[in-house]
Amino acid sequence: MTRIDKTPDNSTGGRPVAVSVRGLVKHYGETKALDGVDLDVHEGTVMGVLGPNGAGKTTLVRCLSTLITPDAGTAIVAGYDTVKQPRQLRRVIGLTGQYASVDEKLSGRENLYMIGRLLDLSRKDARSRADSLLERFSLTDAATRPAKTYSGGMRRRLDLAASMIGRPHVLYLDEPTTGLDPRTRNEVWDEVKSMVRDGVTVLLTTQYMEEAEQLASELTVVDHGKVIARGGIEELKAKVGGRTLRIRPADPLELRPLAGALDDLGITGLATTTVDPDSGTVLVPILSDEQLTAVVGAVTARGITIGSIVTELPSLDEVFLSITGEKPSAPQDARPELEEVAV
Repeated sequence: MTRIDKTPDNSTGGRPVAVSVRGLVKHYGETKALDGVDLDVHEGTVMGVLGPNGAGKTTLVRCLSTLITPDAGTAIVAGYDTVKQPRQLRRVIGLTGQYASVDEKLSGRENLYMIGRLLDLSRKDARSRADSLLERFSLTDAATRPAKTYSGGMRRRLDLAASMIGRPHVLYLDEPTTGLDPRTRNEVWDEVKSMVRDGVTVLLTTQYMEEAEQLASELTVVDHGKVIARGGIEELKAKVGGRTLRIRPADPLELRPLAGALDDLGITGLATTTVDPDSGTVLVPILSDEQLTAVVGAVTARGITIGSIVTELPSLDEVFLSITGEKPSAPQDARPELEEVAV
């Protein structure tokens, strides 16, 4: 069976589509885990798949990695049909699940060598590839130790190394940093970024909003087996609606007059202002650049000197909550994303 040609997509600078999913459906009894999912992932990019628990994220990964067969729909990965060409496809994909799946009785080197041999590498090539990945993932010093003696972070790095043995074109990461401490999580992120620079295409499922912002160039949000939103991170933030202006007067005594002046503007659609005395600022929700311009113009016309203006964009946590109606299960830093505005 021949490989299916990939078609360029001009919307991403001509990058071909590495993963193309159309109408994917999967039932578990009466439960429809996937309900007509459509998805495109372009070569050399990271697609972040977000969704609450039970949304269908892992089922999607299992279908795309040939571990289960969908009930309907099609999925073409790296030019191969996941149902009709599973053997060919398995040679060009890698998978790291939510929990490290290494053999604890074997050493790190033995784990990687075994996988290399299962992928039909020669003994020499399997040894060479194992040693190369042990060095890349900073595991050389522990190469001969049984995996059961590894820390959680070391096991996760070994699991990632195992997924790279076959030099995959497409890599699936199913919540890869679950349970990791911040330092190890950052190390995993660095490795994923390095893989993408090498041309690997990544489909990442996660509930860590910071992780999605760190790694993904595009996002797909799923809930109850359906795609309910997709687009770039900034695009999805824009869908939540609006920004908040944080305005600080040059003279702290003008804080209350500033708030009163803003309340009296009468700009259509402008929400009520809020005074934050601790920071000496007034918060003004806005929905457009026109409102921003009107606010700045009106304040300066009143003779109030502005010390600074900052716009606070919605966080990805707020986007997730707005779209799905659920908070992500993993706690995140609630630091707003700031954008300086020249005045």
